[in-house]
This record gives sequence, C-alpha cells and structure tokens, in this order.
Amino acid sequence: MGGEDFDNTLVSHFAEEFKRKHRLDISQNKRAMRRFCVLNVNVPNVHLSSATRANIEVDSLHEGIDFASSITRARFEDLCMHYFRDCLEPVGKVLQDSGMSKSEIHEVVLVGGSTRIPKVQQIDQRILQWQRTMQIH
Repeated sequence: MGGEDFDNTLVSHFAEEFKRKHRLDISQNKRAMRRFCVLNVNVPNVHLSSATRANIEVDSLHEGIDFASSITRARFEDLCMHYFRDCLEPVGKVLQDSGMSKSEIHEVVLVGGSTRIPKVQQIDQRILQWQRTMQIH
C-alpha cells in the first residue's frame, strides 16, 4: 500500500466522473490521464489528510473541456478501503507471531506519506486493539 495506489484510485475515480458528466472516455488518452496525475491527483490525497474535502481543477483536460470536482475524505476512504483492509491481516499476523504482550508494545512507527492519512492511523490503532484482544482470549 502506498501513495501511488491512492493516486491511481483517484485518477480512475475522476476519469469516471469526467465520463459521466461529458460522455467522453479519457481513460485511453495518455495526455489527459497524465495531467490528472501530475497536476491535481496528489492535491486531494495530501489535503484529505488534514481536511474533510479537497478540490481538483484541470483546465482543458480533454478536447478543450475544463474539469472541476471535489472529493470528501469519506469518499476517498471508501474508494481506497480495499487497500486499508489489505494491510490489517499481515500486520496483525506479525504482531501475533511476535508473541509480545501488549505491555511490550510502546509505540508503532509509521513510514511514508500515506501514514498521514487518518484512516491509516485508525487502522494502526485497530491492529493494536486486535492484538490486545487476542491476548485476553
């Protein structure tokens, strides 16, 4: 799971929105898709770490058509939920296999830009709670 995964998810989301609004499929237009990536997709990804809504604007995205949209943090989390879920099991397994008690875990270090995403931080907390629950049983 990394920033590129989230970026690609947002690019696909906005390309689908453009298709719905304008009845034009830009998914095969390399220039338009690259403009989504380079100009604006990282903006929502970064802004949604600290805000609940982010805007995207691309002038003359395809055939002279401008594109403007917004995305909420909740929608972003919904779109990327499969990535969040995918990280739960392996990390939980490592914690369980370590045989450490909850009192031995003092902190968890998250690395990379994606760790600023509130949902990633929540999942980290859920993993630790899951590990503590497993030890009780």
